[in-house]
Amino acid sequence: MRKFYLFIIALVAISACQNSTNIKKNMKDQNPLLGTFKTPFGVPPFQEINAHDYQEALEYGITEQNKEINHIVSNKDKPCFSNTIEALENSGHLLKRADMIFENILSANTNDTLQQLAKKMAPKLSAHMDNILMNNVLFMRIKQVYDKRKSLNLNPEQQMLLQKTYKNFVRGGALLTTENKAKLKKINSKLSVLSLQFGDHVLADNNAFELLVTKKSDLSGLPAGVIEAAKETAKEKNKKGWLFTLDKPSLIPFLQYAENRDLRQKMFTGYIMRGDNNNANDNKAIVKEMVNLRLEKANLLGYKTYSNFVLEESMAKTPQHVFELLNQITPSAMKLATKESHKLQQLANEEGKHIKIQPWDWWYYTEKLRKQKYNLDDEVLRPYFSLPDVKAGLFKVLKKLYGISFKKNDTIPVYQKDVIAYEVLENNGKLIGILYMDFFPRPSKQGGAWMTAYRKQHYKNGKNVIPVISVNFNFTKPTATTPALLSFDEVETLFHECGHAMHGLFSNCQYESLSGTAVPRDFVEMPSQILENWASEPEVLKSYARNYKTGKPIPDNLIKKMEESALFNMGFTLTEYLAASYLDMYWHTINKPFEGNVNLFEKTNMAKIHLIPEIVPRYRSTYFNHIFSGGYASGYYSYVWAEVIDADAYQAFKETSLFDKATANRFREEILSKGGTMDAMILFKNFRGREPKTDAYLKKKGLKK
Repeated sequence: MRKFYLFIIALVAISACQNSTNIKKNMKDQNPLLGTFKTPFGVPPFQEINAHDYQEALEYGITEQNKEINHIVSNKDKPCFSNTIEALENSGHLLKRADMIFENILSANTNDTLQQLAKKMAPKLSAHMDNILMNNVLFMRIKQVYDKRKSLNLNPEQQMLLQKTYKNFVRGGALLTTENKAKLKKINSKLSVLSLQFGDHVLADNNAFELLVTKKSDLSGLPAGVIEAAKETAKEKNKKGWLFTLDKPSLIPFLQYAENRDLRQKMFTGYIMRGDNNNANDNKAIVKEMVNLRLEKANLLGYKTYSNFVLEESMAKTPQHVFELLNQITPSAMKLATKESHKLQQLANEEGKHIKIQPWDWWYYTEKLRKQKYNLDDEVLRPYFSLPDVKAGLFKVLKKLYGISFKKNDTIPVYQKDVIAYEVLENNGKLIGILYMDFFPRPSKQGGAWMTAYRKQHYKNGKNVIPVISVNFNFTKPTATTPALLSFDEVETLFHECGHAMHGLFSNCQYESLSGTAVPRDFVEMPSQILENWASEPEVLKSYARNYKTGKPIPDNLIKKMEESALFNMGFTLTEYLAASYLDMYWHTINKPFEGNVNLFEKTNMAKIHLIPEIVPRYRSTYFNHIFSGGYASGYYSYVWAEVIDADAYQAFKETSLFDKATANRFREEILSKGGTMDAMILFKNFRGREPKTDAYLKKKGLKK
């Protein structure tokens, strides 16, 4: 009888095991995120994926990576680079793939269901990462390998992977007591949710604001193209009149040209009060909670401030070095901005306007002054910068520099109908990677511009896995009568984000965690900012800037005016950026819990740097997505840090020629292809032959003759 029962139990166990296997098999077959992507080049099958698929794939991915981690820690063999460091690097493939796609869609094409799912999954994903980083047995294996690193005969990329893996665990809490590990897990879980809520609130406030103009007289001063776009926006929302929104293609021209000062104030106020309206989308409490949690996290890990924790892994290394850089530039920038404000006030006085220049007047009178001084404004230039022509010009620049080409492929799935997919090819036709280009604003898309990856370049089983990169913008939409016409700022933005794309596409790294843009925050902007330089070079302008109606290239006199006005309004541009950089640093160098008023903190600290009242920081605290919903906390300064480096690097081309093949190949090889496999300063020195100098940057900004 006992044997019979044992036999039955065995059958049940086998059946249960088979059922479990079948469930997993069915899940993989049915969930498009878990199986092999049967798409061109293995890109994500966007149209097949629904919200439930994301949740299922993320949860399944967590389970599978846990099994892989257990396999590493239970390995009886002596810890070595292969069975511990590489094994960890290669774990979690399904989770990383699903999470990368999910995070990108949240930014580019979100909805209420996805936003709620993100909030549900954020604590689970945070806990999963913490469980790995605080796994004592796993860390001891890593430490054993790390302690023997000098005798392991590793190549430079392997050495970097080992070093970063060990540091990630230490910075992730591996050395904390059990009690403090529990505290850190709780902090990380809270921060993951708060970060999502912050971004959702900004997007909701942005979408909620509308300025509906019903009287033609209130359109006075606005260019015809702006009026036409507003008419179409109103029509799309079944409204009569002209509808203006806080999306940059609507906001900026309105501030530049609308003669109705009250409406300019309404638009500007709507923009700078996002997240600060004491409604359901208010972010002040979130800011307070996030900065305090970040301070607590830093203190737990042994750092005085959150900035000290973050900057340890940057080129700057310390908050002191960041403040030193900002303090070098700020006095000259403020002086310039003050002079500019006086000129704007003088212009308003000359017009007989009895007003004191306010932030909502700056753009308007700046455009008037630009026209008066240089007979130039954005609307004169826009006809020469149609998106199709600018894009073709960008592709031509990249072809001349690196020999690459872009082949549109309509068979590649995209996540939204406006997105265009390209194959990026070497000169010999070899495929480098896939590039998505997403140009226009929509309610489901966050503001600004960014580059991201749906798949990072790496090697698997000795075979190169090509990257799938995306660049995202919020450009002026085409209308029924005109193509998308860009301001020159938007032209530079296109070049900028495609500079990031080259960093991702040209990557040639063994390991995914080191590839592409996996470099210090204050170095990552250098490859993007250097490409901006070509956009304004006269010989390049002549190749792509063509009047969309006549097809004629931009005339020499307009190019000359662009050159002459290059430093115009530079005080404002630098000052609003520097103010935001200081605001970021002040929030993250607090060394005791913040219990005060968020707006008062902001006002007090802006007074410290003597910010003039006519200028508002580029990002106020309550909509500063970079630092509260992105990865730039204690890192917003990095744009100016990287600009110093890029200005110096660009001189290498100016010293030879704009399209010098040897210099371009060296830049691709020494910087763009290397990812984070070496120290950033070493990468720069390998390209330039020395450390960067500030001379080129100071001259470029008009701060030094």
